[in-house]
Amino acid sequence: MLGYILAAVMALALVGTILFLGQSKRRLAQVHQERGDLEQRLATAEAQLTRFQSIRDIEATLAAIRAQIVQEQQQAQATIASYHAQFDQARAQSEANLAQARAEEAQLRGQTDALRAELAHLNEQALFEAHGLYESNYDFGTADEYKRRLDDIRDLQKSMTKEGLAAVCRTTWTVEGSAAKGRKMIKDKIKLMLRAFNGECDAAIARVKYNNIESLEKRVTRAHAAINKLGAVNQCEITSAYFKYKIDELRLTHSYKEKRQAEKEEQRLIREQMREEERAQKEIEAAQKAAEAEESKLTKAIAKAQQQAESAAGKRHDQLLAKIDDLQQKLAETTSKRERAVSRAQITRSGHVYVISNIGSFGEHVYKIGMTRRLEPLDRVKELGDASVPFRFDVHAMIYCEDAPKFESELQRRFAAYQVNLVNNRKEFFKVSLDDIEAAVKELRGHVSFVRTAAAEEFRKSQALRTRRAQQRQPAQPAQPAQQPAQQQFAHA
Repeated sequence: MLGYILAAVMALALVGTILFLGQSKRRLAQVHQERGDLEQRLATAEAQLTRFQSIRDIEATLAAIRAQIVQEQQQAQATIASYHAQFDQARAQSEANLAQARAEEAQLRGQTDALRAELAHLNEQALFEAHGLYESNYDFGTADEYKRRLDDIRDLQKSMTKEGLAAVCRTTWTVEGSAAKGRKMIKDKIKLMLRAFNGECDAAIARVKYNNIESLEKRVTRAHAAINKLGAVNQCEITSAYFKYKIDELRLTHSYKEKRQAEKEEQRLIREQMREEERAQKEIEAAQKAAEAEESKLTKAIAKAQQQAESAAGKRHDQLLAKIDDLQQKLAETTSKRERAVSRAQITRSGHVYVISNIGSFGEHVYKIGMTRRLEPLDRVKELGDASVPFRFDVHAMIYCEDAPKFESELQRRFAAYQVNLVNNRKEFFKVSLDDIEAAVKELRGHVSFVRTAAAEEFRKSQALRTRRAQQRQPAQPAQPAQQPAQQQFAHA
């Protein structure tokens, strides 16, 4: 029984074991399945985890970047704030520098203007060309009249200085409570101002010339203004009346020098004219004496021939008569020359008016219209071309006149507007066409023969020699190819 029970128990136990084993096997299979599911889920989770891990890494990176950006923003803001501060400081400094630069620029501009004004007188030629000729404020007849007026003005200046009217002080001053010391201070100040101004004026007056009068007037005016500016602190000034007298003295000195120069030039021309007339008179006297000597010689020869003819006969007689006729003809010509010389000596205004040119020296269409009383007028033309000009003059017309000075003046007045030298009207050169001169001569004197073309022999030969020498100095040209297009050959030719 017990065995059955034991067997039953064992069977039950075996059955239980088998059931347990089956159940365990099913459980194991289920576990395996669950494990597979778990492994699959784990793989899925690991895949998702891997994906999410990259996202987390990105987020971490973004967080780090954000932190860095915040830090950099903070640093940038600090830097910007520093830059703003530096910029504000630099801007303030720049504005201060700009204000200083503008002030310096204004100061330098003023100094530059002052220097330009002070140095303007050094460029006298430019000033002369810009303003042309200085028109004199005075019109005295002689240099002595200018000199007397100068002396009067200087006497007035001395009188003004002596009476205390040259420079004045517009107020009274005291020094250390003393009015006397104040007067002495002002007296010394005025003395210094007048010395400075008079020194500037004297320097200007000593330098005055034909082409710098305007610049020197400006110099004296600037000196007057500058010295009065220095004296303004004490209310001292050089009076306008004294300044006006100084300007008058400067202008009068200029006019006086110009008048003296004009008188010297006039005297030189008068002396030249006197020498010319003296030479002409000597020529006339020499010609008269030569004609008289020749006339006496011919008279004696005729008388001798007539005596010989009285005793001669035949062919010899005929020869002597022919000789007498020839001698009488020569005597008539000599007598005519002597009478003409006597007539020229008696008629002191007779002479020749000439029209000459010198292309090499003065260029085309420049003619000299002058007058000579020489018996041989061409001698005067040769003298003009001897030393003063590089080439000889060419004669276009030589016109004899009973009143040569009058005809010369009439002809020159016709062309006064075309005179080359507009300052000195005694220079007899005119920029005018030969046709106009010929027409004027024809109107005043009737028909006169003119040489139309100037030979200018020396000038033209000189030009030809100069051209030839220039060609000889040029390097030899390389040989051209044997065959060239016709157009190139023409171009080289």
